[in-house]
Amino acid sequence: MNIELQDLTAVHPAARVGTAPALRRVGLRVASGEQVAVIGPSGAGKTTLLQVLACGLPPRQGLFRLDGQEPWRLPRRALQRLRGTLFLAPQVPPLPPRQRVVTSVLAARLPAMSLWASIRSLFYPSDIPAAFEALDRFDLGDKLFERVDRLSGGERQRVGLARALLAPARFWLVDEPLSALDPARARQAMQTLTDEARTRGVTLVATLHQVDMALAHFPRVVGMREGAVVFDLPSSQVTRERLARLYEQYEHELRGDVPPPVAAPTVPAPVTMHCR
Repeated sequence: MNIELQDLTAVHPAARVGTAPALRRVGLRVASGEQVAVIGPSGAGKTTLLQVLACGLPPRQGLFRLDGQEPWRLPRRALQRLRGTLFLAPQVPPLPPRQRVVTSVLAARLPAMSLWASIRSLFYPSDIPAAFEALDRFDLGDKLFERVDRLSGGERQRVGLARALLAPARFWLVDEPLSALDPARARQAMQTLTDEARTRGVTLVATLHQVDMALAHFPRVVGMREGAVVFDLPSSQVTRERLARLYEQYEHELRGDVPPPVAAPTVPAPVTMHCR
């Protein structure tokens, strides 16, 4: 799927009047099958960019095209069909807590299913082997019939990524997929996503806080700051100097430092009252 943005400005719907746009005159082109990492400090507009690309947030001004179509000029049903060709993996997957993992993973196929088939799949999972295979790529095969609320945060995040392998999508948008994963799991997850996208010819755009992962796994890196694109380069040309300028005043994010835990407030001992 080809993506084109020209001078695009977007404002988050929850933003107060007078707040600066989340995206400012962004220009970006992504060819079909390309893999792009988007990096930058907190508040750079990375998540908002994914929301625009997922046809979830209309631009305030500028041009946005997917495969030559302007999504927000399409009839409602045509827009829904277009959204069915996209897969968005939020940082915190919206998985129903009481649902079985197998059902949550197979839900990725809902855009290609009829209403009756989708309702039936809630009670009788239709392709358990496919769900197991997708989960196993992320070392979660043994969690197939677990309830979602019994998973750790990192396991839930990997379940969300496993759904991409079953989705009938030509464009994967992945938001901070490694935030709850240890380094070994993060490398495995990133390798699985990029390998599968390459094999299937899927266009992949991922936002990452882990700069080293972006440089190691993606041939192209886009740096964003304060809602604007600062650079758009092959990963081999992203120097330490460029990164230092991008993360100026946010050096702790570039280093991957974890902020110290906030000390819990001291709670005074309860006063015991004795009645005579």
